[in-house]
Amino acid sequence: MSAALLEIAAHSVASALAAEAGGASRVELCAALELGGVTSSHATIALARERLRIPVHVLIRPRPGDFVFDDLECETMLRDIERCKALGCSGVVTGVLTPAGDVDVPRCRALVDAARGMSVTFHRAFDFARDPERALEAIIALGCDRLLTSGQAADALSGAPLIRGLVERAGARIALMPGGGITPHNIAAVAAATGAREFHASAKVCRPSATHHPGTALPGLAGETWHTSEPEVRAMIAALRAASPTAAIPERGRTP
Repeated sequence: MSAALLEIAAHSVASALAAEAGGASRVELCAALELGGVTSSHATIALARERLRIPVHVLIRPRPGDFVFDDLECETMLRDIERCKALGCSGVVTGVLTPAGDVDVPRCRALVDAARGMSVTFHRAFDFARDPERALEAIIALGCDRLLTSGQAADALSGAPLIRGLVERAGARIALMPGGGITPHNIAAVAAATGAREFHASAKVCRPSATHHPGTALPGLAGETWHTSEPEVRAMIAALRAASPTAAIPERGRTP
């Protein structure tokens, strides 16, 4: 059985470096994690690619909100994928749905084709698909390497029954990666309940504002921020290792 992998969603280069220092196998680089994540700036992606030794997968999502993207938004995503490829990123994380809640196969196919040579993860747009089994088969047919999902539930532990069913249905055709609400306290339970071997978490903690003069006219604009906690990452890996001695061995190098 292959070793389990822990992917950390990091919304800055500093958070990505903390994830690596904590022993993460891979980072999903994004911005605005508090809004579900959008694509990071070119400079952030380039700097992360330069500084990290573990694989960097970049979230390709042009805006927060739903996952029904128009032609202009899809063109933006295609250009972001091209930029990630030029920078030598290991993978991208993306997905598009139709208004009816199905995988938008034509638009997703264009994104997957543009990403050829990189690993492709279909993100939690899946959790808004109306028919999870049908969506899974469409994602596999597109050639995606993995599927990130909370099992269409509020968190991965609550969605574990569906995730286990998807793991069994998919077999070796695609990796299922539970994500959503995973912590050091429940990651072993998620692993046992789903049978998955890849896991996604943010391991984030709140950091108070560094400013000594936050002002009063614009509350919230100079407040607390979130960042990846190296100790939280280490604790998750320790929990996985306790559950399985071969688990959570970090990937090295820049392979997908």
